[in-house]
Amino acid sequence: MLQPGPTSALKFVRRNDRREVRRAVGLACTVVRERDFRVVAHQALDISPDGMLVSTEQPLEVGENMIVSFRATQLGLWFDTEASVARIVKGRRDGDRGAAIGLSFSTLDRVKRLILRGHLRRVPPPLPRRTQRIDWTATIRSVI
Repeated sequence: MLQPGPTSALKFVRRNDRREVRRAVGLACTVVRERDFRVVAHQALDISPDGMLVSTEQPLEVGENMIVSFRATQLGLWFDTEASVARIVKGRRDGDRGAAIGLSFSTLDRVKRLILRGHLRRVPPPLPRRTQRIDWTATIRSVI
């Protein structure tokens, strides 16, 4: 049994669910809902090679398909991809910058993804707005 004392401090293992680091950008983009071809967003708040968070006031649902177009890199390359709504931000938490949707890219090809990843290495990540979740299984394994 673990006895807490001055020499044994329990260290929590933090959990990282992200495959890629998000980067804070104020990027102009065009997000069009595939169902009716209506423009739903013009501004990306952050981006990664796997997806982006875009500001929108449109009522959308998780799973809806979108068409995304944006320019990035110093060369001004266009990135066009299909995406699906992965999450909806209602803008009620402290630190939220209003209503937004998280998009997951579905058809961004490997070369474009690699180019975007290289470009984003120079951009700082956004400040975390909440603490990282604790991986309880890994924490217990580190104790025994």
